Parts: sequence; structure tokens; C-alpha cells
Amino acid sequence: MGIWKWVFLGLLCSSFLFTIHAVELHRNQPTERISGSAGDVLEDDPVGRLKVFVYELPSKYNKKILQKDPRCLTHMFAAEIFMHRFLLSSAVRTLNPEEADWFYTPVYTTCDLTPNGLPLPFKSPRMMRSVIQLISSNWPYWNRTEGADHFFVVPHDFGACFHYQEEKAIERGILPLLHRATLVQTFGQRNHVCLKEGSITIPPYAPPQKMHTHLIPDKTPRSIFVYFRGLFYDVGNDPEGGYYARGARAAVWENFKDNPLFDISTEHPTTYYEDMQRAVFCLCPLGWAPWSPRLVEAVVFGCIPVIIADDIVLPFADAIPWEEIGVFVDEQDVPKLDTILTSIPPEVILRKQRLLANPSMKQAMLFPQPAQPGDAFHQVLNGLARKLPHDRSVFLKTGEKSLNWTAGPVGDLKPW
Repeated sequence: MGIWKWVFLGLLCSSFLFTIHAVELHRNQPTERISGSAGDVLEDDPVGRLKVFVYELPSKYNKKILQKDPRCLTHMFAAEIFMHRFLLSSAVRTLNPEEADWFYTPVYTTCDLTPNGLPLPFKSPRMMRSVIQLISSNWPYWNRTEGADHFFVVPHDFGACFHYQEEKAIERGILPLLHRATLVQTFGQRNHVCLKEGSITIPPYAPPQKMHTHLIPDKTPRSIFVYFRGLFYDVGNDPEGGYYARGARAAVWENFKDNPLFDISTEHPTTYYEDMQRAVFCLCPLGWAPWSPRLVEAVVFGCIPVIIADDIVLPFADAIPWEEIGVFVDEQDVPKLDTILTSIPPEVILRKQRLLANPSMKQAMLFPQPAQPGDAFHQVLNGLARKLPHDRSVFLKTGEKSLNWTAGPVGDLKPW
């Protein structure tokens, strides 16, 4: 049996080297534009297509929270902060609420961090209720639609369900007061209670400037076949195993920790970004939630994302052709990952890399400072613009109400 094991590994390595050689020969091929409507959508300019009114809120809902903990500027949930900053100086902003198409409430619900930098969502529902009570009391615009022409950025693990454990997030459901609003969120999974129809799924925040400083020359060979750095087990929060990542990460480790084609580890080296640029495939498995910054990093660094998260809804899916640039592997098929990836023809790999090399693809995944045409800020605005004009049914008749202000867990009803 031992001999056959090494024969098998030798064949795998031969296949791997053939693939890498084909990839290296074509590293400097021209980039490829997405064909059809997806490419047009990706390059849309939202300016002139919508107007956004930004509520001016007491600083306790945003600026003071950030002053208390500046780490919020660099964690993966920071899109809520940078979206606020972007809109304050954006050409789509209007100071006249009567001409606004959309209303934005800048509230930083994820900026409550543990010493380890993880967000605590437990105060978020009360904070959100408080800010909605404020805008509904001081402006007439919420009440005329009960939020149907308002959008909120909710980048928690499970969006406006406000919990990091899926079981409890499902039990909570989306905060009732947000049922008519448009939610801009990182979480996306089909047929899930924490993703309501009409939401805009965005990439998590990854620091553009930091990634830019780690770029390596284009001619560098991609000599790593499969790359991953991160947890395989979360012993602290899932001591019995099997719940974290629905067992998918554990399956990666158990099946491929000794496979020479797989460069996988829990260690996070200082060369992490450089290593991704040397890899052909980068694993993007689910963790506690389906999404992670690895997806952004893979696209930016031209590493083909291997998406292991059943039913995931990916960022800006109407503009980015995920099926063409990535590889989707069902969670139950993780033990067959080596066979799946080594079976992909070199010409398919090359086309995916050409698409990933397109600057517009990378730009759409980032929240740069300052903003750039086609970036994630503009993709959010494009998503909002495509929802216009609002149907007349979103405007309530005088005295009409549909939201229940007392619904939800009792703890959420306490003052913030």
C-alpha cells in the first residue's frame, strides 16, 4: 500500500508541474474583459442616477465609538465606517432630503470589540432601534415608507440578525424594524432567514494600501498549487468539533495536511500576501459565516478562489462572474479536492487568471481611500440605482403602519 501511495503522489505532482508550467508560460497574457452585460454593469457609473441623503446623527452613533476604539478602521467589518466617509463627499450626496432617492443612516454597529478584536453584536439591536427611533422622531422620511427607501450597512457575520453563531442568528432573525429597509451586508446565503430579498451583498473590508505594499512582480511564477492559512478547528467556541465551518475546514486538514500539492497551515506568516500571489488556487472555505476576507485577497492577488460554502451569495453577483473566475466545491466534496483541482484543464485555469487580472475585477472588491471609479463604493451605489424608481407601494397611506415596534427579543427593547 505504501508504494502505491507514493506512485499516486508522484502522478499528482506530475500533473501539478504540467499545470504550473502552462500557467507560467502565459503569465503575461493580456487581461480579459468580462463579456456581455456583467462587464457593462461592473463599469457602470452611478453618478447622476441617484441621490442620497445622509442623516446627521449625534456622534455617539459613529464618531465617538470609533474614537474609543480605532481598531474598527482595520477589521473586516470596517465597510460601515468607510461607506459613511465616502458618502459625505460623494457626488451622489444631496443636502436636500426632498429630492433624495435613498436615505442613509451612518451607525457603526460592529465597532464594539473584544480585546482580541472580535466584534460583539449584543448591543447592536438596541443601538439600531435607538437610531431608528431618532430619525423617525426628527425627520418625516422614515415614517412615510417605514424605511423602504432607506439603506443600512450591516456587516456582521450574519447581517442584521446580529449574532456570530448561526443557530442563534437564525433564532433571532433580522431585526423587525429593518424588514422594509435595504440591507447592505457581507453575509449572503440563499434561502436563509438572515438574507432578505433585495439586500445588496458586499465584500468584507480588506486594507487596500496594505495589500498594495505587498505586491510582487508579475513575472513571479505561481509555484504553489493550493494555498490556505487559517483555522481548521475552533476549539474555544466549538470544543466538540463539527459545528465550526460545518466540518469543511476540518475535512481539508484531515485529508490534505500531508499532501504535497496543498500548502495549508494554521500559521499566518509575514509573507501571507506574497504567498497568495505565488499560488494557483486559494481556498476560501466558510468559517462561522460563509464569507471571509480571503475572497477579496484571492481576487486582488489573482489567485483562483476555491469557494467552499454551500448556497453562498457572493458580492455584486450581477457584476462579477464568479462562476468564470472561481471554482465551487460542495462542502461534502472536500475529500475530493485534490482530484477536482488537478482535473481542471490548463486552458481553463489560464482564462480564469486572465479575468482575475482585469483591474476592474480587483477594484470592485475594494473600499479604497480615496474612492476610485468602479470600486466597491460605486458597486453599492450601482445596486441602489438599479432599484429605482421606487414602486409607489413603498409609500404608506396616512396612518398606515406595517412594522411592529415591540417585536423581537425582550432584551432588544431596552434603551441603548
